[in-house]
Parts: sequence; C-alpha cells; structure tokens
Amino acid sequence: VQLQASGGGLVQAGGSLRLSCAASGRTFSSYAMGWFRQAPGKEREFVAAISWSGGTTYYADSVKGRFTISRDNANNALYLQMNSLTPADAAVYYCAADVTAGWPTHSGYEYEYWGQGTLVTVSS
Repeated sequence: VQLQASGGGLVQAGGSLRLSCAASGRTFSSYAMGWFRQAPGKEREFVAAISWSGGTTYYADSVKGRFTISRDNANNALYLQMNSLTPADAAVYYCAADVTAGWPTHSGYEYEYWGQGTLVTVSS
C-alpha cells in the first residue's frame, strides 16, 4: 500500500484546512484508515480513524467536534477536515492504513502503512 498525504499549509488560528490522502496498491475499501500527528519534540498521537465503510469513526478528545474524518472508496481517498484550528494543532500529519482490519483503532502500532506526512502550521 502506498499513501500520499497532502493539503497541509499555513493557516491562522480559527481557520480551516482539509487534508487528503491518496491510497494505492490494495483494495482501499477493505481496510481501516487513520490520521496521526506529531509536533516537534512530542510523540506521535492519534487524531482520528475510520472503518472500511466509513460508517464508524473515532476521534481524539482534543479534536472532537472540530475535525471530521471521511473517505471516498470509489476514489481511494481519505480526508481530514480541520476546523477552528489552534496553534496546538500544528504538527506533521500522517495518514495510515490498517490493512489487517476493517475496524478502526487509535493505536498507531496497528497500522502497517504510513504516508510521508504533511505539515500543518497554525499562526496565532
């Protein structure tokens, strides 16, 4: 599985960004996907995850109500709509695939494939 994340950039606090992740190499609609992020000097943390069908989603408490994860299985794409961004959201965001399960998990250890990351910068 190859994953290509995009959509990061510089945004002012309170603004919005939409991240995308293009997947290839395996039947996209058969596995769960997730978004993680890592800020400088911090450990990688879970952001959101979605089941193979898109019917089940999980969010970290820190982003719940502000971020929305979604997927388009017809186009092998994963998205993360981020609203009301704060400087605390600044990080490199990674998409990841858990090809052994259709059910999403918050544990990064369960994801076998990772994208290269896209940088989100939020100015105050």
